[in-house]
Order: sequence, then structure tokens, then C-alpha cells
Amino acid sequence: MTTLWSFLLVLSGLIFVHEFGHFLVARALGIRVIKFSIGFGPRLWGKVRNGTDYCISAIPLGGFVKMLGEVPDEPVAPENIPVSFSHRPVWHRAAVVIAGPLFNLLFAWVVFVIILMFYGNPVVLPEIGQVKPDSPAQAAGIEAGDKILSVNGTEVKSWDAVSHAIKGAGGAPVTIVIDRKGRMITLTITPEIRAIKNVFGEEVKVPVIGVIASGNLVIEKVNPFSALWQGFVRTWEMIVLTFQGFIKIFENVVPVSSLGGPIMIAQMAGQQAEQGMLNLFFFMAILSINLGILNLLPIPVLDGGHLVFFTIEAIIGHPLSVKQMQFAQQVGFAILGSLMLLVFYNDIARVLGFLPAVGTP
Repeated sequence: MTTLWSFLLVLSGLIFVHEFGHFLVARALGIRVIKFSIGFGPRLWGKVRNGTDYCISAIPLGGFVKMLGEVPDEPVAPENIPVSFSHRPVWHRAAVVIAGPLFNLLFAWVVFVIILMFYGNPVVLPEIGQVKPDSPAQAAGIEAGDKILSVNGTEVKSWDAVSHAIKGAGGAPVTIVIDRKGRMITLTITPEIRAIKNVFGEEVKVPVIGVIASGNLVIEKVNPFSALWQGFVRTWEMIVLTFQGFIKIFENVVPVSSLGGPIMIAQMAGQQAEQGMLNLFFFMAILSINLGILNLLPIPVLDGGHLVFFTIEAIIGHPLSVKQMQFAQQVGFAILGSLMLLVFYNDIARVLGFLPAVGTP
């Protein structure tokens, strides 16, 4: 049951955010919205208000906002042309389309800000948990339990700060001040260059001294103004990481077998929900960024594909022909259909044990 309700919350919530972006901008620009649906297929429940059908449909794997005149060759009565989507300037249509992905990114930022304001920022302390054998740290005399106070004269208050300082030295000797049971000790350590795997599984060479963090952390209180900025930074970092992830998939650095669909999302949502609502909403924020970036890809039928059409229209001075757009959309459906088959295959293969389960290496 945890997996089911968390999956429905995550999927329905993110779909609502995305479609609400389209809806809100369309209404703000005076475009008539005929239907706002969460889900596809037969209408299960809804309410018509001010000419818009707000409804929930049977298949909860998507959603849509239907606007008057959304299809280029759709007949529109003369009196309705002012509120027709296809009769609006290019920038109006582009604003409506891009609003969906932008609202997904905005949602992630809001979640990060709320977590920072009401929970705080978890910081891993610069404390040594383990010293690797035959490492520069062991040779210099560092011991488990030592607390790092500064690196090259700069105070460090987190494990990330220690790591950045050592990497920033580029392999040159670093001066480290440690606190060992109340006694200050200054040591000079020359890092060694080792090949380690990054988040994408690629081997990269970085300077290391051979220590592992104790894992102890503190929760830093964050004031509202700082939370706004830190939330933006985290959102931007995740956007960059997501773009890099897509690139690594095309470069075949990240295997396509790592991709997942609804079953994988449900499993991950259930795992996060079991660890608490904080983890679940953090997962939703990350997934929302992925959804926003995915929709901006220049694939016909996705928002990014529509933005490509609008860009071409702005350049050549008129929209592409209906035949040209239909052909492009057929290509887009073929690409998305192939992708859906792939992720469903991966999901089923994980369930049957042919691929590693979610959360396992």
C-alpha cells in the first residue's frame, strides 16, 4: 500500500504541476481552456466550471490541457478566434508550452526551499572515520577520530569543504590542521592521484589523501533568505546533473538498462516513503526536474518539439504546414513509443531478476 499511494502522489502531483503551468499561462493570456485532465482515457470524475472541464481520467500515467484551436487545422468559429490558441502570436503559444517544464523546475525549487526552511541543511562534519592503509594520510599520521579544522589556512566546517580544498590544490602538498582530543596538530600531506568513479560510473583522476568521513552530521538552521538562494543553487545543480545524465546516455556511458518507467518510479517512491515524507518530497523534487528537462528535449509531441516548431515559424514568418507537422509528430511518437517499450522492458526485467533491483548496485 505504501508503494501504491506514494506512486500515485508522486505521479499525479508532478503531472498536476506540469499541466497547471500550461493552464495558468493559457488563462493569463486569455486563451480558452476546454479541458484540464489528470490522466488519460475515459473520464472518471470531474466538474465543469467557466467552460473548462476539470477532470480525472482512468489512466494515471499522464495528463493534458486541451485548449481551443490547439490543433492548427481545427475549425474555430469567427467569434472564438480571439481566444483560440493557434490564432495567437508565436510568443503567446511558446509561453504556454514552456510553462509546463518551467513549473516542474519551480516546484523543485519550492520543495528545496521548504525543506531548508523547516528542516534545515544536513552537513557532514569534517571528522575522520577511517584512514586507508598505505595512504598519504596514514603516512602523515592522521588517525580515525581526528577532526579537520582547516586546509591550507582556510577553515573547513564540512566534509565537502575538505574535499574541495584538497581537489583544488591539484596534487600539491596541503597543510591540514586537526583537532585530536583537544590537541591541535599541523600536518603537511602530499595527495596521490587516484582513479575513482564519478556519479556516472566514469573513471576520473583526482587528488586524494586516503580518508573516509565518519558520517556524523549536524542540521544547520537556514534563514528564509538563505533558503531561497540555496534552494536555487540545489535546483540548478540538479538541472546540470540531469542534462549531463542525458548526454551520458547518448554517449553510452550510462547504460540504457539503468532507465526505468512507472514500475521503477513506484518502487523508488515506496522506498522513499518508508523513510519518511521528507525523503519522498525530496525524491519528487528530483523527479520533477527530470520531467521538466525531458519535456524540453527537441522531440516532436514533447514541449521541446513544439518550441522548435514555434522557433522555425518565427524565423520563416509562417507556421509549418499541417502535413509537415503531422510527419514530425509521427516521428516523435515513434521515438517516444520506442522509449516507453525500453523502460517497460527494463522494469519487467528488474521484477523478474534479469536486471539489478532498485537500490542495488
